[in-house]
Amino acid sequence: MSSKAGERLVPELRFPEFRNSGHWGEKQLYDVALFVNEKVALENLSPERYVSTENLLQDFMGMVPSPTRPSIGSATRFKMNDVLISNIRPYLKKIWVAEIEGGASNDVIVIRTRKDVANKYLSQLLKSDRFVEYVMTGAKGVKMPRGDIDLIKKFVVAVPTKPDEQKKIADCLSSVDNLIAAQTQKIEALKAHKKGLMQQLFPAEGETVPRLRFPEFRDAGEWKEKKAGTLFVNRIEEGEAGLPIYSVTMNDGMIKRSLLDRDFDDIAEPGGNKKAHKHDIAYNMMRMWQGASGVAVEDCMVSPAYVILVPQNGIHSIFFGYLFKLSRYLRMLASHSQGITSDRLRLYYKDFANILLPHPVVPEQKKIADCLSSLDKLITAHTQKLEALRVHKKGLMQGLFPSTAEGGA
Repeated sequence: MSSKAGERLVPELRFPEFRNSGHWGEKQLYDVALFVNEKVALENLSPERYVSTENLLQDFMGMVPSPTRPSIGSATRFKMNDVLISNIRPYLKKIWVAEIEGGASNDVIVIRTRKDVANKYLSQLLKSDRFVEYVMTGAKGVKMPRGDIDLIKKFVVAVPTKPDEQKKIADCLSSVDNLIAAQTQKIEALKAHKKGLMQQLFPAEGETVPRLRFPEFRDAGEWKEKKAGTLFVNRIEEGEAGLPIYSVTMNDGMIKRSLLDRDFDDIAEPGGNKKAHKHDIAYNMMRMWQGASGVAVEDCMVSPAYVILVPQNGIHSIFFGYLFKLSRYLRMLASHSQGITSDRLRLYYKDFANILLPHPVVPEQKKIADCLSSLDKLITAHTQKLEALRVHKKGLMQGLFPSTAEGGA
């Protein structure tokens, strides 16, 4: 509900005990919080008490100790319960209510709330989309936009007149933050488990059998090594009208291009693209050494700059999709790539074909691939749950904070 002249400022959602508590007030951020500018010498500040935009976390997950800090200069001194906001890329919503005393870098704003506003209420308000949109309108810079301090100070804050209502809202949103933090940690734990499992399920460098093997394959002998050119042939086939276009990503394999949030210079004629068949492996010649490869889940078209690998008999492509993500094989792929500098490295098929790749029998390949795929499905399910929690919180914030006359809530 907008606070136009003569209108009462009230949120769309209100806890029952406050429905008869009257309308909210409006104040500029500068009036309800002090922008701290007190300095502390870096030489008097231990690294674990130094905060910069790099070690502030998203989703109210706090901060992690900084591994390093500048050795000379000064930082903005902050106290417990001060609100710290990263001023670099405001859309990342890196905000923390300090649990220690310390010093903040120049890319972090330190705000100390006055008596009318609770720090946890204000920190939640400053993480709303409307605050971010307001700050971004005056942000300077393209790749690393920085908010304008003077503009931030003028942001209009909607304030409940009763401290208990502020606390109720902050506690409600904080409980969702705790769920988001727990879900995020669960996903990170699953990813760490998968990474460790992959290191055990594939032979270590210089070894011919994995350290962890499924019972039915413990007597299956050593893994064989063959040149990649005998395991995969290079598919050079023109694109076909009506097929979806996929891109290769470094983290998520092959993704439909329409789902990616970036612009592409599409080739109008299908014949200008390459066709990949289901179970082929596509890789980006310039980024293969960084993990830019994936297994096609359906017949599709891809960029002509990609190499398409066709698995031969006895090759389970999903197994190799995982193998190509292992750090030791990424290093091997890089060593066979051609280019003077890392940003110009290219892995042509003729060079890929000479790489020695290990592989067990097909049933063991499939068992390993199925094991890791099941983990990926679990990670995806938990990631979707995390996104649902974020959407839920966004909706709550839109209802619990009323729109103000200037700058939104």
